[in-house]
Amino acid sequence: MSDKSLFIYDGECPFCNHFAQLLELKCSLSNFEISDGRENLALLTKLYNQGYDLNKGAILINNENIMHGADAISWICSEIKEPSDSLLELLRILFISNKRTNFLFPFLLWGRRLSLTLKGKVWQPVSENIQYY
Repeated sequence: MSDKSLFIYDGECPFCNHFAQLLELKCSLSNFEISDGRENLALLTKLYNQGYDLNKGAILINNENIMHGADAISWICSEIKEPSDSLLELLRILFISNKRTNFLFPFLLWGRRLSLTLKGKVWQPVSENIQYY
């Protein structure tokens, strides 16, 4: 992967957080940056205003191309060539297929929302009713 990529995830979600940590520690994607969207609300608001809602899935910016939700996860998994972790290998196998990822993604969102509710966190860190600068 020669392009520069930025993966934006929800740092309050334990599943998103673990996936991001696996990518950061156990994956050898080059030119790949990982960012907790809740720590960069200005960028998150800009993306939200363009139609990319973190509440509906992680966001991947690859050069000027923006992928969201299932598409972002599937693309990342297709770029992982030799994972050094068995869980990352399992996730790669599960989510390398767009069809399988699109089928499973609503369950991932449900799990995220449930875990955030149990933690007492808001699902949607940015909305049209809230302006961050």
